[in-house]
Amino acid sequence: GYLAMGGQIVDATIVAAPKQRNSDAEKADIKAGKVPEAWKNKPDKLRQKDSDARWTVKFSKAKADEEGKTKQRDIAVPAFGYKNHASIDRRHGFIRGWNVTGASAYDGAQLCNVLDKTNTGSTVWADTAYRSKKNEAWLEKNGYRSDIHHKKPKGRPMSDATSRANGRRSKIRAFVEHVFAHQKSRMGLFVRTIGIARARTKIGMANLAYNLTRFVWHQGRTAPA
Repeated sequence: GYLAMGGQIVDATIVAAPKQRNSDAEKADIKAGKVPEAWKNKPDKLRQKDSDARWTVKFSKAKADEEGKTKQRDIAVPAFGYKNHASIDRRHGFIRGWNVTGASAYDGAQLCNVLDKTNTGSTVWADTAYRSKKNEAWLEKNGYRSDIHHKKPKGRPMSDATSRANGRRSKIRAFVEHVFAHQKSRMGLFVRTIGIARARTKIGMANLAYNLTRFVWHQGRTAPA
């Protein structure tokens, strides 16, 4: 069988949804959990409005060249939709735990919601968004070993030892990125439904479909020639 083993790799990705065209007042009501007044007497319009999806900004940091000079600029790209939080086991690469939130939800807050307690390995890999005193304490209390990326010290350069350690972690953590890339490129994952309940079903089915393709891949490796 394919037992969950080898530890867990955690990450999240934004799943796009159709952009909503709302006024500033409507946006404020939605963030406050209210139904805008203009929608209350228009049930047809209300049915077409997704009040659960959220806007967020994806940042891409500019990389320095060999001389240490940054020639490019940081890029900020707005995105609208939901976020698929997931963990995979390192040994087999199956999605073992997942959760769905609005795109603006903080990744680190979902760590305890996606980890698989049945995994025979205790190590957890994740990027810096998941490193916090609260998460580190929770992992230690629940018997996990944190191998989460370390953040750069504020106002100081990162030490060579920490940089090398993060590089080692990145090689392992990259496997979960392949999962999301497969869902978006080969499966064309996009949420066209209204509301988080249906979005959770859609994304959950996509996670299940990925596991099926992963299972077929494993079976093909072990099948006799």
